[in-house]
Amino acid sequence: MLGLLGFYDELDDRSGQPSGSIRDAVRPVGEPDEADLVAYVDAGHVLLAVMEAGHDVITGSAHRHSPGCSSLVTDGTWLWRLDFPHYLETHHVSLPETFLDHVRSLNYQMPTITVAQFAPHYDETMPLVGWASAVPWRSTATTLVPEPRAVTSKAQFDTTMLDRNRPHGSWGKRRKPRKA
Repeated sequence: MLGLLGFYDELDDRSGQPSGSIRDAVRPVGEPDEADLVAYVDAGHVLLAVMEAGHDVITGSAHRHSPGCSSLVTDGTWLWRLDFPHYLETHHVSLPETFLDHVRSLNYQMPTITVAQFAPHYDETMPLVGWASAVPWRSTATTLVPEPRAVTSKAQFDTTMLDRNRPHGSWGKRRKPRKA
């Protein structure tokens, strides 16, 4: 069975999620290597892509993982939601020691997954996260190799959101009146 990260009660309409309440996991500061941990979970293999949008369940704001937030991601040993990096970098949610040891032993590099070895773990884990009726995941590839991704940082996302709310054009200089 895969280890589970970030399956909080507030992210699902069913209570009793494997990770409990997110409010119990929030900390004032993260791990010293939190940026590397965030990059690691951002680079995971997407197993199940879900077309939806969600907001931060604590602040109510949109974030860089809002589109497809409940999509499922893995490193072959652990399973998490696509929006888990947001909660890690924004709210510094606590992480299991076994996960920290695992990621640090990999030097924060997403591993390649051998599909034949991974598939049984996926099948037994899915009912625990509410996907018992999902079509079983099967890849035609024999291995899943990490793909380089241009991950937008929280700072870049926040700047983009600010820019969306600004009017376009040069508002600082005077304009010539239009001819009638």
